[in-house]
Amino acid sequence: MSNSAVFVPHFHWDREWYEPFQVFRHRLVAALDTVLETAEANPGFRFTVDGQMAAIEDYLEMRPENRDRVVALVTEGRIAIGPWLILLDEFLCSGETIVRNLRMGWSAAAKLGGAMPVGYLPDMFGHVAQMPQILARAGFEHAALWRGVPAAIEGHAFRWRAPDGSEVRTEFLFDGYDNGLDVLLVPDRVGRALGDYAEMTAARWGSDPVLAMAGTDHNAPDPDLAAWLRRASGEGRPITIATLDEYLREHVHDEVSAVVTGELRSHSRGNILPGVLSVRLALKQRMALAERTIDHAERMNALWSRRDDSPFLALAWHKVIESTAHDSVVGSGTDETCDQVAARLAEAAQTARAVRDAALAEPAGLVPSDGHLIANPLPFERTTLVEVDVVAPPEGSSLVATLADGSAHPVQLVSEAPTVLSDERMDASRLERVLRRIHRRELFGRLIDHYELTPGSLVFHLAEVPAEGPFDLLILRREVAAAAAAHPGEWRVLTVEEARATALVPVKVPASGLTAFRVEPRETSAAAPASYAPSTAADRTLSNGLVEVTVAADGTLDIAGADGTVLRGVGRLVDGGDRGDSYNYAPPAHDVLVQDPTEITVDLLEDGPLRSQLRVTRVYAWPVALSDDRDLRDGRTLPTPVETLVEVRAGEPFVRVRTSFLNRSADHRLRFHVPLPEPVATSSSAGQFAVTERGLTAEGGWGEFPLPTFPAGTFVSAGAATVLLDHSSEYELVGDGAELAITLLRAIGSISVNIHPLRDEPAASEIPVPGAQDLGMRVENRFAVVPSAAGWRGADAVALAEEFRNDVLVTRGTAPAGGQLPPDAGGLRVDGQDVLVSGVRRVTDAESGTGASAGTGVETGTGIEVRLVAMRDSASTVRVTGAFSEATTVDLLGRPLSRTEAANELELALGPWEIRTVVLR
Repeated sequence: MSNSAVFVPHFHWDREWYEPFQVFRHRLVAALDTVLETAEANPGFRFTVDGQMAAIEDYLEMRPENRDRVVALVTEGRIAIGPWLILLDEFLCSGETIVRNLRMGWSAAAKLGGAMPVGYLPDMFGHVAQMPQILARAGFEHAALWRGVPAAIEGHAFRWRAPDGSEVRTEFLFDGYDNGLDVLLVPDRVGRALGDYAEMTAARWGSDPVLAMAGTDHNAPDPDLAAWLRRASGEGRPITIATLDEYLREHVHDEVSAVVTGELRSHSRGNILPGVLSVRLALKQRMALAERTIDHAERMNALWSRRDDSPFLALAWHKVIESTAHDSVVGSGTDETCDQVAARLAEAAQTARAVRDAALAEPAGLVPSDGHLIANPLPFERTTLVEVDVVAPPEGSSLVATLADGSAHPVQLVSEAPTVLSDERMDASRLERVLRRIHRRELFGRLIDHYELTPGSLVFHLAEVPAEGPFDLLILRREVAAAAAAHPGEWRVLTVEEARATALVPVKVPASGLTAFRVEPRETSAAAPASYAPSTAADRTLSNGLVEVTVAADGTLDIAGADGTVLRGVGRLVDGGDRGDSYNYAPPAHDVLVQDPTEITVDLLEDGPLRSQLRVTRVYAWPVALSDDRDLRDGRTLPTPVETLVEVRAGEPFVRVRTSFLNRSADHRLRFHVPLPEPVATSSSAGQFAVTERGLTAEGGWGEFPLPTFPAGTFVSAGAATVLLDHSSEYELVGDGAELAITLLRAIGSISVNIHPLRDEPAASEIPVPGAQDLGMRVENRFAVVPSAAGWRGADAVALAEEFRNDVLVTRGTAPAGGQLPPDAGGLRVDGQDVLVSGVRRVTDAESGTGASAGTGVETGTGIEVRLVAMRDSASTVRVTGAFSEATTVDLLGRPLSRTEAANELELALGPWEIRTVVLR
């Protein structure tokens, strides 16, 4: 049995949770004031600041005069800070966001004396498979964590191995990050309590000292802690006070042989609270949108702009990373906390959008104003469809898209509308200002004939002499206010008068490149591009030669692939009760599942040749809520129409699906089912630089029932079905592997419930959160279904998911109309099977460490950092082409590893699942 102990004073700081950020910050300032005073009064005191720099940044913003005090204590090794910017939820953000989190935290800590080189992850709800590689490629040898470790680990440490083989020694906080507190409950009896604890846990420690984490949530250690421990040490058991870094570097010596490979999602030694994957859907969608917008902004700024907008991009990243905190994006906070997270994510997207649009404005200056510029954010050539607003063709004519080389391509008219007098995008909070332009009925010198108000869109139709009846401005104000409150975020406000048209245009865009076109009338008939078959519609069937979808009698979809694979009954909706909370789903004991619609209608919206669409409307009788007895659903029901937009585009091997409904029911979970041709034993989902395979069950053993619901980032695949995702989602294989179920909505009313049928102890206080019911909100989900007997690998799901999630960017030209279109411009190109490019951005020598600091003695200016990931279990050869003459491989903190000359082309050999970062100049 270990005869010594090391106490690590610390706190765990949830930046926002059951109180909003500013309330918790007030407590944080008081807590860190106490820590500084305690450390300065007692040279033997040590303190570990929870692994995240946000706490220090938030403190110094209120106490800037204490910066030098913090620096002195960090430099002396008495306070350990970093390495993260925020303690994140690893499954609800992208792998690139995880890297930026670490990099920004490390950089911030360096300015205050240096970061603790430990991947400290104390309270995350499980851990992603590639975290060991992320840490190892940043130069880390150690990690420390609590949740998700499998029952097979019997000691206090293990070697955590990523899919690529990278490893970090990982300290297992098997009794949580507050195991030392019970020992300290009675200060005069610390020695006895420590002896009892050491004896109880002796099998785990071997000859290493007991690690006692002396801290908890939102509280500084008692200033007398060091005195208590000195007194206890004098009673016979040696006790040391250390930072977590000191404990790992100086006090542990036993060889670690146990190995765990891949993600950590076991319930065996702590709750992993999987319900956070599906609660408050809007936060997951806002996170995905913000990440995507920043990514596009960085790529456009790096490749097409002379302006360095790094400060704006850093601000956007900071706001996104703040929002990844494990009590933020997960949605387990109060309504006011979640409102602030949503607003922060909106700010991040808005900041990035400004950078993106400014970058594209530069090449758009070469495109005539009667033309459009298309930018491809992906590093491979693609042909895709874009919607643009154009002048409606004269009667008897059609429209064609003319390219710079003079070639003409037919387009598809999807709607016609009057002339656009104004086309604005603004936040919902500004809609009321638009109404100030209206004077009784007059707007822009015309009279309002009528208006259309739909979620995210307000359209005014103007006429010299209105054909419609009376117009009531007061009613309009009331309707707009209600719509803005129900649908926050970006809105489009359109004011129209005479005939315009919306045209669907096929465009072929170079890798990371630009192309321009103009739409003009021609006396020709429309046809799909010659490179692939048209999209067609017949009765209730859409087809394009690669995939076919038919609406069945029950409103579900039968989807057939080119290889003969058929998925039948896709889109069966199953709604059940949920008596759980934000952390864990729980069905009522006497649940009523609603899966049969009371009405079904099918409408053909578009019939090709470029895009075909059907709308399936199914009406369901969903219970209004749970009854007073939480184990029963209410007998009262509400008819709820659910619209499913089904879309097939020419050239795409998948079916696009968008579901939408106005939620009027509480306490329920709705899932979208994809029946499989035959049962399977495993599923695979992509996210955070890996494709992770999982079985039909999860490991239990603690106080939480191990529901086999799992996270998916960019796609999930089971057997012959692969579903491409727009945002982080929750899924489960049900019916003994016969069906894939994807959660569309989980509506609950409490942060945590005290009595939960699938969890022994509360996860937090029982605080009502009516906003988590999403009542009165329009709930929308979009995804795509790929039928392929070859699974996700054979379907090329890595590339398809990138295409699905990343639309090309469209902007109107600003040069004088009628001029010549500029030629296509190619950017960075990356060729390689199953290779993900997670980031392309401009970096400077100071940031990348590849200029004079790398030993050349000469500053070479800016470069382009490219992060590549091999998303497969075999080696990959990657070819990168573009305008560069040298390439420097750097680690995940940007420090140079090797440099090679490369004349516009670089060939790399990536190992299985390897993450590689290069800076091109």
